[in-house]
Amino acid sequence: MFLMCMGLILVGGFSYIGYLKFQTPSSNNQTKLIEIPKGSGLLDIAILLKSEQIISDPYVFIAISKFLPPKDTIKAGEYQFQSGSMMIDVIAKLKKGDIFKRQFTIPEGLTSFEIIQRLKSIPDIYSTDIKIPAEGSLLPNTYQFEKNEKIESVLSRMASALTKVIDDNWAGRDANLPIKNTEEALILASIVEKETGVPSERKRIAGVFINRLRLGMPLQTDPTVIYALTMGQHQNDGQGPLGRRILTKDLQIDSPYNTYKYSGLPPTPIANAGKDAILAVLHPEAHDFIFFVADGTGGHLFAKTYAEHNKNVTNWRKVRKN
Repeated sequence: MFLMCMGLILVGGFSYIGYLKFQTPSSNNQTKLIEIPKGSGLLDIAILLKSEQIISDPYVFIAISKFLPPKDTIKAGEYQFQSGSMMIDVIAKLKKGDIFKRQFTIPEGLTSFEIIQRLKSIPDIYSTDIKIPAEGSLLPNTYQFEKNEKIESVLSRMASALTKVIDDNWAGRDANLPIKNTEEALILASIVEKETGVPSERKRIAGVFINRLRLGMPLQTDPTVIYALTMGQHQNDGQGPLGRRILTKDLQIDSPYNTYKYSGLPPTPIANAGKDAILAVLHPEAHDFIFFVADGTGGHLFAKTYAEHNKNVTNWRKVRKN
């Protein structure tokens, strides 16, 4: 009887000590990123977390991890733990697989070549030598990713995101647009994206190009000529995609992308358009404008007649000269 009582006391004592350690916040006083390697056993994980001061006792951690639902094994990956984390929260995060997500942002209007260059410059994306995706096949946006995620996986999600935008919005496009299919919509959206950085202008500029397509007029847009000269592999030295101003002789280049020389849309997109530019093409502003030129403030002046357009061009040249 004495031995039984002593045993119960010891068990109760150890249980109480374990309970206290379970309820003790971590001694870690800062947010930490901890990577759980693939193939790690529960003891390996417990020792790692203890060494990083995320948990107070590895054996209590092991016992509670086996007892607490769900029965799922702890998932490998990188986890973020706040200072003073409770052990129950640590276990729940690990079993849920609540892996820390990094993020990157791709601006609208970059070519696929430029997007690849940006992704390869992100340290925590695993880069390989890959084929440049088709122009206009990726959706610029902010994306989350896991440490050492393969670049192919990131690109696949960007392509899927673009497909979803098109699938969700193509059927509801305005009636009687001179656009036969989604590829043509993406081509025109890429031109709109390159023509303006002012969000409020996208629908108006899309309307200009829609009017020109309906009239059979050449689109006459400089970004398509730049694409003809560079095929999207733009310079990035701060001097623009050509490293210089576009010249009159450039407008004579014999290329299907040269919308000064050939009417209609170029054969492919010239960049990757964002959602707003795509929606602008599917729902353009209805108006009679067929010309536009920069106004010197980042926006544009629009005109219905060639005479009015010439006045706007003259004003723009004065602004540029000054």
